[in-house]
Amino acid sequence: MDSQWRKSSRSGSNGACVEARHADQVVEVRDSKDAGGQVLRFERQPWQAFLRTLR
Repeated sequence: MDSQWRKSSRSGSNGACVEARHADQVVEVRDSKDAGGQVLRFERQPWQAFLRTLR
């Protein structure tokens, strides 16, 4: 992942998906349907732990 917004590979065709990107020292996550809306920010280690839990 880089500074470009990336849509989840698990996104369905109904448009209900999230996008994520690296920004500075954090990972940012947003709703792809509301690109101008709020962004959640996570430090990298907790984000990576979250992803490991999902797998």
